[in-house]
Amino acid sequence: MKTENVLTKKHRLRWAVSAALAGVSILTAIGLNEGLSAWSPAANASGVGGPQATAIPAVDWKAPDPSTIPRGALGDSIRLGLNIMTNTPKYASRYAGNRLNCTDCHLNNATQAWSSPLAGITTIFPAYSKRDGRVITIEQRIQECFERSENGTAPPFNSSEMVAIVAYMNWLSKGIPMGSTVKGRGLLRLAAPARLDASAGAAIYAQQCQVCHGANGQGVTGMFPPLWGAEAFNDGAGMSQLNKMAAFVKANMPKTSPGTLTVQQAYDVAAFVTSKPRPHFKPPGPASR
Repeated sequence: MKTENVLTKKHRLRWAVSAALAGVSILTAIGLNEGLSAWSPAANASGVGGPQATAIPAVDWKAPDPSTIPRGALGDSIRLGLNIMTNTPKYASRYAGNRLNCTDCHLNNATQAWSSPLAGITTIFPAYSKRDGRVITIEQRIQECFERSENGTAPPFNSSEMVAIVAYMNWLSKGIPMGSTVKGRGLLRLAAPARLDASAGAAIYAQQCQVCHGANGQGVTGMFPPLWGAEAFNDGAGMSQLNKMAAFVKANMPKTSPGTLTVQQAYDVAAFVTSKPRPHFKPPGPASR
């Protein structure tokens, strides 16, 4: 009975905060999914979805101006969330395990289409995770990002870092109708080519990627992320999967001329990068959560 009351209060609080951030009524608080198709993005974009995925409408969306972040304690938490996104090793140093920032994958402060923007994502959780084989909360999904993409440890639900990340996600979602998705959420859905050529991918990498990420894939601290090696995402991260890496590359790389690679080239580069060594994901024990 006590546990039920705590959960009820938590859900009411999240709902109230979401509505306040949206600046509208409870009935139109916030909501989002992916815009490439009419289906829940989680089925292909982030490993969340599956049998429970349902058709949802897609809407146009414009990222809010950071200058509109409110003053006070809530605004401070939102700003911390933004700082964690853009400089994760500094602002979430207790939990980050490598040199990657959240915005190395969630581009442009987690607002760019087809790079898994985070607007409205809090409203599709709790959701069924195919990877976990269970229903998870948004906090659990964030924990997985830290354990896999950041190769670190899971922030507790009540940590200032976790609260800040969720607050930032809610703030991004201002004006998105409940139960809707935004166009460009998740990753592109590509038809994989019949054959992959990692050697061709290596040549493309040398010509168009190496200038930023380096010949050894280690990137430049504070500017360009490492793609393999000890400081990169581990082999449990979504970006270590060929299809997701290819989809990200096709839509967003190279940085100077995104979208110019063909699907074949994107897959070949992804085949090259994902073939490189990286840390091994070690599933955390229950005591670490």
